[in-house]
Amino acid sequence: MEAAAAAAAMGGEEDGRGRKGSWYAVGERAVLVPYLREHVPRYHEWMQDPALLEATASEPLSLAQEFEVHRSWTLDPLKHTFIVLDKELIEGEFVVGNPHTEAMIGDVNIYMNDPDDLELAEIEIMIAEQKSRGKGLGQEVTLMMMSFAVEKYGIHTFRAKISDSNTASLKLFRKLASRMLPIVQFLRR
Repeated sequence: MEAAAAAAAMGGEEDGRGRKGSWYAVGERAVLVPYLREHVPRYHEWMQDPALLEATASEPLSLAQEFEVHRSWTLDPLKHTFIVLDKELIEGEFVVGNPHTEAMIGDVNIYMNDPDDLELAEIEIMIAEQKSRGKGLGQEVTLMMMSFAVEKYGIHTFRAKISDSNTASLKLFRKLASRMLPIVQFLRR
């Protein structure tokens, strides 16, 4: 599913308490769901893997610290995190509100952390489950998140910070950039 079709499949609403609400997005192979408390134990398991810690430039946290990080991400208006579900791993039908922890494979985030440019977001993606790598999910999920960020937050510029050793992410973002370059015009004064 192309990014525009994924954007059309997005749904959700604010919850009336100033939080991000229950946004989700359904793609061809992946579903993006809100990062719920039920996801934290599995996420914490992933973040004990030294290879994932290195790839994401993260430090290991205790489970209690991971719950606190979850809480802060959920409440921070300048961050938006989705848990990525692999549709092939969902048991039964996808149900909005069900955390579907059995199908969790990673996460995707945006951070609006540049006060001088409110249309810029840092974007991160992690496909933590080996069995779901190499299936095109990373590309689909990144495009879904970018579409969501444009629609929901008015983001027009994305920045990805990737270490030289993270070859999978470098390959993904180079591929995305090469697909998008034909629609960019370079102008000179």
